[in-house]
Amino acid sequence: MPMTITEKILAAHAGKETVSPGELVQVNVDLALANDITAPLAINVFHDLEACDVFDRERIALVPDHFVPNKDIESAQQVKLTREFARKHRIKHFFELGETGIEHVILPEKGLISPGDLVIGADSHTCTYGALGAFSTGMGSTDLGAILATGKTWLKVPAAIKLVYEGLLPPWVEGKDLILYTLGILGVAGAVYCSLEFSGEVIRKLSMSQRFTMANMAVEAGAKNGIFEPDEITKGYIEGRSDRPGAFLRSDPDASYDQEIKIAVDDMEPQVALPHSPDNVKPVSEIDPVALDQVFLGSCTNGRLEDLRNATRLLKGRKVADGVRFIVIPGSPSIYKEAIKEGIIETFLDAGAVIGPPCCGPCLGGHMGVLADGERALSTSNRNFVGRMGHPKSEVYLASPVVAAASAVMGRIASPEEL
Repeated sequence: MPMTITEKILAAHAGKETVSPGELVQVNVDLALANDITAPLAINVFHDLEACDVFDRERIALVPDHFVPNKDIESAQQVKLTREFARKHRIKHFFELGETGIEHVILPEKGLISPGDLVIGADSHTCTYGALGAFSTGMGSTDLGAILATGKTWLKVPAAIKLVYEGLLPPWVEGKDLILYTLGILGVAGAVYCSLEFSGEVIRKLSMSQRFTMANMAVEAGAKNGIFEPDEITKGYIEGRSDRPGAFLRSDPDASYDQEIKIAVDDMEPQVALPHSPDNVKPVSEIDPVALDQVFLGSCTNGRLEDLRNATRLLKGRKVADGVRFIVIPGSPSIYKEAIKEGIIETFLDAGAVIGPPCCGPCLGGHMGVLADGERALSTSNRNFVGRMGHPKSEVYLASPVVAAASAVMGRIASPEEL
């Protein structure tokens, strides 16, 4: 029976020869993940189950990243609870302040995920790891609490949507633009409980950083997971990071898809998502002048080294516009360190940006860049719902790192072409 890459991974982890869309399967989990917001809830469930120990101390990752350094007493208590649980159960991958960063950046960076893995995280953007050819998806903390005890969970096999990107990417168009454009086609409910399979000649040339960005936002279409077939670019990324080569699976040529959507990129412009939804997308040239109070470059979507490099291409010798707060947060300590070595951080500082420690920062409106009533921000993050980054009467626009850099300099939403 022909299968997609997602179906092959689920079949392997369910101990079955084949699976088909709609089928319920019990699967073994390769890596379970939680952060400083979701881990305490999962730990409470673990205790309610009266479990004696975790299923595998080396296959759990606990990453404080949302409110660190701790912003208040409540967040400090959450991290303390998580830390104490990790110590009690000798969990290998607990990331203390100084080594922690954004969970969906540091786990691939540290080689904890390989192609063919099945990853469950108590965070909706766990779908990021599909960039490596893994099946990864978010679940609630209750589910994760049970996984901490058993190493298993139930999944319904998702139907698949194949996205085929054709043509040549124009200058300044990045993975963020591809996924925003795709969301404009699908809508936020256009792929509910489906697997989004990214393919085509454009995809095969994308860097891992760009792939992570696209997989990260699969959930914004309601997808269960987003996935790329692993290739030589994937292999080059995991070499030297992971001692597990993984399973380099591919969809069968005659695998079944609910939809196949072809997307021509030749004439694509940088894309911007307007308030208050990631699918409210327009080309940057069609955006009316929008004065900005804040620009945020970072998050699990676009806080990687390539994102910072691309932004500084536009910032050298330029200054952030008066009245604009430009916040830059590297996704991990190693990215921060390399950005210092390459002079990237100096370029940001010279331009007038503020650099924050590796964490989620302003993305969820809780820490280090909360918006006030009526303020407008452009963000490289993944969501712009009402109140996402602060006051419910603020507005958030989503775009790529290069659009963020251009907009910080211009003081309004702007195309890199303008610089």
